[in-house]
Amino acid sequence: MSDRPIPRPGEGSLAARLAEILRVDHAGELGAVAIYRGQRAVLGEARGQARIAGQLAEMEAQEALHLARFDQLVAERHVRPTALALVWRLAGFALGAGTALLGPRAAHACTEAVETVIEQHYASQIEELSKLEPELAAELSTFRDEEISHRDQAVEEGAREAPGYRLLSAVIGAGCRAAIRISEKI
Repeated sequence: MSDRPIPRPGEGSLAARLAEILRVDHAGELGAVAIYRGQRAVLGEARGQARIAGQLAEMEAQEALHLARFDQLVAERHVRPTALALVWRLAGFALGAGTALLGPRAAHACTEAVETVIEQHYASQIEELSKLEPELAAELSTFRDEEISHRDQAVEEGAREAPGYRLLSAVIGAGCRAAIRISEKI
């Protein structure tokens, strides 16, 4: 069974679905930037963590580019952004800082969990949009590939060796899936 929403009948259904897609992706990039900022707030000044802080800064910069593009798309297409933007920024920062306080491997476990959900989310949207909005699908494919790269880098850095990895990953993944569902509508 697919996670894709059932198409709505009638006029405006495509526009409504595109608005949901843009709203949720915009919200996701807000959260991603905030997560990396939270991680960098903790690890950026920690002794011996300069390499990891640099990696986090690079990933944050890529997410900021994604966010800028969604800012542009939301404005161009007159899509209402999520009403929960402040909540996602605060929650993202807290998640990033909290996992970083548990150590670099926990921060990487957070990245892996988030990027795994996002990769699946983007893949579903790409499939849905490939015939309807091929240019947007292509952009999402590029973003998805960068998210996969973040996930793979986190695994290489020891994400799966974090204390409580399975629980941490499950809770973060569930939270991301819930945020996606909420942000499509609110």
